[in-house]
Amino acid sequence: KGTATPEKATITLDAMKLLDPHRLKPDSIETERIITVLDETIAKLELSSLIPCIIDSLDRFADMLGPEITNSLIEHQKLSNEMEHLLASSEEGDTMRPEEQRGCLCLLEQRLKCSVRNVLRLLLANPSLCQALKHEAWVKESSAEVFIKAFGEFRNFMLERLLTSPGKEEEKIQFMEDISLQIKKNTEAITALQVELAAAIRTQEEEIHKKDNVIKDLKNSMQELTKDCKAGILQIKKEGEKQQEEELQASQARSARLQQDIQQLEAQLNALVLEHRASELALRKRKCRVEMEIVNWIQKYDTDMGEKQAEYEEVHGAYTEEKAQLSLLMEKHAVLLQEYSQIEEERRICQEKKEQALKELTTRILAATRIQAFWRGYLIRSLFMSKRKKKGKGKGKKAKK
Repeated sequence: KGTATPEKATITLDAMKLLDPHRLKPDSIETERIITVLDETIAKLELSSLIPCIIDSLDRFADMLGPEITNSLIEHQKLSNEMEHLLASSEEGDTMRPEEQRGCLCLLEQRLKCSVRNVLRLLLANPSLCQALKHEAWVKESSAEVFIKAFGEFRNFMLERLLTSPGKEEEKIQFMEDISLQIKKNTEAITALQVELAAAIRTQEEEIHKKDNVIKDLKNSMQELTKDCKAGILQIKKEGEKQQEEELQASQARSARLQQDIQQLEAQLNALVLEHRASELALRKRKCRVEMEIVNWIQKYDTDMGEKQAEYEEVHGAYTEEKAQLSLLMEKHAVLLQEYSQIEEERRICQEKKEQALKELTTRILAATRIQAFWRGYLIRSLFMSKRKKKGKGKGKKAKK
């Protein structure tokens, strides 16, 4: 099994595009119109196939259909019954002439067609009712459904034919020929492989037959070996019993020696137990002294830790109190800092106002000084001018005299 190459993947995609009509889309108004007509025909066929089921359960669908559609269905049922009665009478050999019978059939057929068209027109005017009827009264695996499926395949075939250009048609034909050739090659390869498989099976059966013969020979040899083994086992048992007696005597002698060794070891064990008990007693006394020292140290540790704990609680209480005072002072500091900022701002504003007033006062004083100086100069000039005029008038009077 090999992995799919890019060329094979491209060929597969092209094949899917050529063979799958659902991938094709209408590219002209005429094609869309034709496909729309076919789709509407499929919808009408589906509704037409539901009419017998609806008529059979008309009492159940009466509230859903309404009076107009119900009356149309009743009329259609009557026409259907008449058609069935007329067909049954023609099969039974009625006295009616064939011409009259054909005329009645044609008339009933026309009326039945008009009735179906009228029912379809009323149903198609209400799409929600159509969907509800399809959901409630759809009958699967009926002859009508087979015809509708065939008509749907015809619709897809027409869409494919309408959307397939001559070049694509030739490509499709060539592709189908290539597929047929490939299928032929695959069939030949499968036939050759089947022949090889049959030969391999025969070879395998022959080998199995040979193995069966070998197995039979092995079974016979195993039976002979079993007999020989039984004789050998009897001889081995005899030799084993003899050897067991010899080993029993040897083991009794060895047991006596071991018993003496055990007695010696028990004496050594008792001596070691006494020695170890004395050392254990000394160690127990030492352990008691160490335990007493540990208890004393623990009590001392508990006492010291109790004092430390009391001191810690006292320090912690003082720390908590100082922390509370610190938070209170920080709040007061924040309030005072805000008030100080407000006071500084007010002082700055007052200082600016004072500087502004002083600047205005300086400007006014300077202006008043200049005005006074100008006014004094004006008065002095006016005084000098009046004195000059008086002197000029005195000289004139003296000259007249």
